Amino acid sequence: MRKITFILLLITQSIVSQNYTEYATGNATDVATNHEFGVCLMGGASENDDAMIWFLEKANGGDVVVLRASGSDGYNNYMYSGLGVNINSVTTFVIANEAGAVDPYVLEKVENAEAIWFAGGDQYDYVSFFKDNAMEDALNTFINIKQGAIGGTSAGMAILGGAYFSAENGTVTNAQAVSDPYHNRMTLGYNDFLEIPYLEHVITDTHYDDPDRRARHAAFLARYATDNNTRAFGIACNEYTAVCINNLGRAYVFGEFPDYQEFAYFLQTNCVDDFMPETCVAGQPLTWSNNGEAIKVAKIAGLYSAENYIDLTNWSNSQGAIWENWTVDSGSFSTALTVNPECDLLSVTNTYLQNISVGPNPFKDVIHINSHTVKYDVTIYDIFGKSIANYSNQSQIETSNLASGLYFVTVSSQNVSETFKLVKK
Repeated sequence: MRKITFILLLITQSIVSQNYTEYATGNATDVATNHEFGVCLMGGASENDDAMIWFLEKANGGDVVVLRASGSDGYNNYMYSGLGVNINSVTTFVIANEAGAVDPYVLEKVENAEAIWFAGGDQYDYVSFFKDNAMEDALNTFINIKQGAIGGTSAGMAILGGAYFSAENGTVTNAQAVSDPYHNRMTLGYNDFLEIPYLEHVITDTHYDDPDRRARHAAFLARYATDNNTRAFGIACNEYTAVCINNLGRAYVFGEFPDYQEFAYFLQTNCVDDFMPETCVAGQPLTWSNNGEAIKVAKIAGLYSAENYIDLTNWSNSQGAIWENWTVDSGSFSTALTVNPECDLLSVTNTYLQNISVGPNPFKDVIHINSHTVKYDVTIYDIFGKSIANYSNQSQIETSNLASGLYFVTVSSQNVSETFKLVKK
């Protein structure tokens, strides 16, 4: 009887309620493992197996939850036994409405998972069902406190940026986006949903090669820069390409290049003082040229070995990148080759202090300040130069409340200062 019970646990089971359908494969008893943080962004066609293995290995034998708003159990056997990665269980929830998303049983499964995957479909379902409720809280706690692995494909990738295209009024074409960046289908959300390290101020896009979505992505960034008065960033994947981001912010690109033209794209507003679009208003075609250098883009081929990468702590250090300029002139999109802009995300002019050290790097829960100066001030900045904490004369700074990612720590004394770039694990 015990053997029969174990076999039944390995069979995919479906539990249906009015608000969600559950498909469970594997061991019904939850396990806790030494999981790792990671982000997997998948381009939207069939999954890249190597990237999915990378993602599943972050769970370290734990439990995977798949969240979707349509479809059924297509991921269960693929993740549980199809890739040769040891997984305790895979549970898919097909969520029908917000009530299903905030069901206590669903939330418990999300909280206990070591990895969470968003399937494709309609991203507005995910925004409608998961945003501004207990599911949003559970997901952000999972990401930033538990530091589990998270990923998604197609619509599931589209919602993972700090900013996102919600598709509330349906999809938007290149022509619609650049002819009117405030078209009623240009529905964007800004920093009000998922809070994923290294994806702050980032808008993602998928299916980049079928159809071509580069122009509308440029319009997304133009809107973000205009509406928020700050530089904007983007990550996009061709359909069979994946981007996997580790806990130190290095984004590796998986694909089958050169057998297939599989690329990922990393977009950033040019790092100049006057970076804003020339014309980004309702009812008029977008113009964003800035002397032909409006958007700097690293186009990176996805290799079987995923050797090519870009470092998202500075959006500059990279391997295998071809750099391009993207511009839009009166609604006409164009590209041209360029060089790495080597932008410094935090422009701080320093007069250096003597005999001071800040560390460790990477750090986890505490930053140590070693200084021969008796009186000094410490300011911590996030990746985009926003001051998030200030201290005076503290040699140990508690940082457990900070999410994983890049930070800048400036130590100042008597009108001199020094800035240190640190990464939290």
